Amino acid sequence: MYAQLLTFGAAFLGSAVESVEALTIVLAVGLTRGWRSPLYGTVVALVALAILVLVFGQLIVTRVPELTLKLIIGTLIVLFGLRWLHKAILRSAGVIAMHDENKSYEETLKELHGSVLRQDWVAFVIALKGVFLEGMEVVFIVVAVGGTSGSGGLPIAVAGGLLAMIVIAVTGVIVRKPLAQVPENTLKYAVGVVLASIGTFWAAEGMGATWPLDLASVLGLAAIYFGASRVAVMMIRRRKPVMA
Repeated sequence: MYAQLLTFGAAFLGSAVESVEALTIVLAVGLTRGWRSPLYGTVVALVALAILVLVFGQLIVTRVPELTLKLIIGTLIVLFGLRWLHKAILRSAGVIAMHDENKSYEETLKELHGSVLRQDWVAFVIALKGVFLEGMEVVFIVVAVGGTSGSGGLPIAVAGGLLAMIVIAVTGVIVRKPLAQVPENTLKYAVGVVLASIGTFWAAEGMGATWPLDLASVLGLAAIYFGASRVAVMMIRRRKPVMA
């Protein structure tokens, strides 16, 4: 039960972060160009992503030995989580600016400005590109988390990813503006810690290590990563960085 909750939670959190970014692009296109073309682009992107999950997810789970899978994907998840955690640390320390969904929204509007409306391929392509690129990270998280969670892990991870996308999409339909109130940077910080911890756990198992408390060890790893990240934030702040 604990393993299933961990799999679902990791897939949900990671997918929610990327879904917010994709939704910002779709909203910017839809509110300025009309909804028909961007919705078509979104649907095409989602279908392509679903095919990737079905084909590669099952292929990875059924063809690759479990220990090899845990080692390879666990390592990739660590790197993926550390990338998010690294940016979150720099943002928390004030070295780089916080990610601003309103700014992303305005940048998309500038990209659309002045283009022709009739056969609105511009809106279609921008929505398709945004949803597909952000969705690729969702696919990676879902396949990686589900593929290393043993039998039945992939459907649970897919469910977590789908629920995250549905929740964010429904929220977007209700508010119809960038989800600037969603604490995305805080969410990325948490997801970075979670993915790095899970990845470390699986990569070590793939190398033959045995954890004393089994999956409960992930909580200890998360505490270590979080503690180390806070120390890093304090050390960086003491250096008084000059970047905006």
